[in-house]
Amino acid sequence: MKSINIKKRPRLKNPVMIAAWPGMGDVAIKAALYLKDKLGAVEFAELSCEEYFHPSGVWIDNSVISVPQRPMGKFYFYKNPTGNQDVVIFISDAQPFLEKGYEYAKEIVDFALSFKIKLIYTFAAMPLPMEHTQTPQVYAAATQKETLDAFVKMNLRPIPTGQISGLNGLILGVAKERGLDGVCLLGEIPIYTIQIENPLASIAVLSVTAKILNIKLDLTELQKYADQINQEIEHLIEYLKNPPEEQAERPIDQSEIDIFKKGLADLSSLPDSAKKKIEELFRSAKKDLSGAIELKRELDKWNIYEQYEDSFLDLFKKPPKKNN
Repeated sequence: MKSINIKKRPRLKNPVMIAAWPGMGDVAIKAALYLKDKLGAVEFAELSCEEYFHPSGVWIDNSVISVPQRPMGKFYFYKNPTGNQDVVIFISDAQPFLEKGYEYAKEIVDFALSFKIKLIYTFAAMPLPMEHTQTPQVYAAATQKETLDAFVKMNLRPIPTGQISGLNGLILGVAKERGLDGVCLLGEIPIYTIQIENPLASIAVLSVTAKILNIKLDLTELQKYADQINQEIEHLIEYLKNPPEEQAERPIDQSEIDIFKKGLADLSSLPDSAKKKIEELFRSAKKDLSGAIELKRELDKWNIYEQYEDSFLDLFKKPPKKNN
């Protein structure tokens, strides 16, 4: 824990840790920040990020360039009066570069071990073809079957196969290496809104967390914010379908909604991690055609199969016969 400064060492009862940082739909970071604020969690340690992050730009304030700033990671604790487990919340401004991710995760897990934490939670988004007005379901992946079974009993959906990209999954893999248990709770978000905040998904994962940890948590403010976000999306839909020069109102049919969804999906930038994975899957499928199944699943997950359809079908073409 060479990069962690512990300001004070609280006495905690059977603590668990929740770790969060920015990601798709800001599902994890918004959930953790809301939880920290509502519980009144107290800061007690800080993770220095100098060796894990390198400045890539600067802020300008009143036309003056500021000194480059590195992201910060902070630890908070909450003594739970209604349950038998206290809570440590780790919140980082950003995820480190991929090559530094494993070492970064090890720092956090070592810190958890020093406080006798036995279970780490992460939150994430699960992009799916769904409506933004639908109530998100929550999926779960865990390091131990017994842990996963407890969440399945709460009507969460297990993830049979796949990958949890970024630090949300990596830290749980490191935790398992070190003998800690871990769970990732993934809230559904519409595939065409991956670049838009999704408080509904944050509410979904927080509701599960509060129930399993026996925490009293008022989600009213977050629900109001979710309603505002949905109203903005509705306004955007209405604007795109009825531009200012078109005064006459007309009903919106399903084909137009599908076109709008595809347009948003095309405009939403695919995360670099997803691009790299798709490229790797294409290379693997060229060597072994059985890998095409996972490739197709990944393309469907991001709703971009049509963009890659020709390349995908080329995998199944037989090479031309050589003339003897």
